[in-house]
Amino acid sequence: MSNSTGLRRFVSGPPSAARAGAVHKTREGQPEHADPTRGDIGRGDPAPQSADIRVLAPQPADAPVSSAERCELCATEVPAEHGHLADLEHSSLMCACRACYLLFTRRDAARGRYRAVPDRYVIDPAHPFTTADWDELEIPVGLAFFLRSSLQQTVTGFYPSPAGATECKLDLDSWERLTGGHPMLGSAEPDVEAILIAKNDNGVESFIVPIDACYELAGRMRLLWRGFDGGTEARQAIAAFLGSVRSRVRALDQEG
Repeated sequence: MSNSTGLRRFVSGPPSAARAGAVHKTREGQPEHADPTRGDIGRGDPAPQSADIRVLAPQPADAPVSSAERCELCATEVPAEHGHLADLEHSSLMCACRACYLLFTRRDAARGRYRAVPDRYVIDPAHPFTTADWDELEIPVGLAFFLRSSLQQTVTGFYPSPAGATECKLDLDSWERLTGGHPMLGSAEPDVEAILIAKNDNGVESFIVPIDACYELAGRMRLLWRGFDGGTEARQAIAAFLGSVRSRVRALDQEG
């Protein structure tokens, strides 16, 4: 299995069992708490002392990238836009051709080891997130995504940073309280979908998104980040990503 295919040029494994697509090796300490979704990047308040923050060590930015993407199960060449599988045993993401992707849309396929990452984007306009809701999570930036592990039955938060994806351990009591008022938080598929929450001057937006989209965003931040505040390219990439999400969402009450 090549480390240069698909999302592996952004993130590489093996990570802990609590997450898919992130990296296992970590270094302790608190990074600069830049907020790439705002104009005042890098000037946010420091993280609360209760936050356990680890920066995930990324694959080198100059790692070789193969000229053609291939399915990591059958080696069939795949187009630039292709599906991904979550390997729950190795906590990683794999490129997949359409045929292999469809094989693992059932949860019991391969005894549950592989899960096809859905391509749905969901919003819940009936239960909008507020600034107070965001503040309760005590995340030191303005954009983060949250993934539930089916193995550990817990939720972990991540946010894009110059080092790739940075992990924040949540106050799970606060998360459960918020879930009571925001049904969408409990509607994301474990292991393969994430809750994306973005805070900016206009308020707070929340979505269900595929996990591969989140980790690709984190990888792009690592590749594009320049200087202390991230630079124009990083901010434009964040804005383009959120614009793409908004253009694809469906309301939660339309699902079914």
